[in-house]
Amino acid sequence: MDRRSGSQAPRGPEHIRAQLMATGRTLFAVYGYARTPVEHLCAVAQVEVREFQREFESREALLIDLYDEVAMRGMRAAEVELSAEGMETCSTEERVRRLFGAYVQAVTEDPQAARVAFVEVLGVSRAVDEHLTMWRSVWAEFLTHEAERAAQRGHGAEGDLSVVVKVLTRSVDELLAHHGRRPRQVPSAWLTSELTRLSLAMIGGPGDGAN
Repeated sequence: MDRRSGSQAPRGPEHIRAQLMATGRTLFAVYGYARTPVEHLCAVAQVEVREFQREFESREALLIDLYDEVAMRGMRAAEVELSAEGMETCSTEERVRRLFGAYVQAVTEDPQAARVAFVEVLGVSRAVDEHLTMWRSVWAEFLTHEAERAAQRGHGAEGDLSVVVKVLTRSVDELLAHHGRRPRQVPSAWLTSELTRLSLAMIGGPGDGAN
């Protein structure tokens, strides 16, 4: 607010977009995506509807951007951990635990963002489902690489690797949705432990030392 004139100071597109993202994240998490119309979101964000329409094609587009924000944060965390010291020589068990630990910490650090990304996106529309499928294919490629690496160490999964990875990817989604609904009952440390256990059962085996 401009104190001299009493009028609102000009706000750039980046500020408006950030305000809409922050407000959408909170309202979608607290009240639900389906119960948050654009008009209410804009009123809380103190943004005109026309400004919203300039930044986002639709409320669905905002939801997808909020999902991407979390997904990218998780992917970057996993990539950083992959290049961390000791990752190339540690056991398969330790490698998987560290990768999921970094990922889980990144995507659950903001409970509201996690709720939106893993719960509120479910069943919204075909377009959102297709976007989630695209991200699953990215993670399937990542997990396939890890499964192949485990196989080279003598801990490969039996059967069709694509099926194993598909099941694992779905398991990750389901556990994160469980956390998003009940973050206090499903803490991040438990998520990391459970995802590590499932992954080792599917693509590797514990106790392989540094092979």
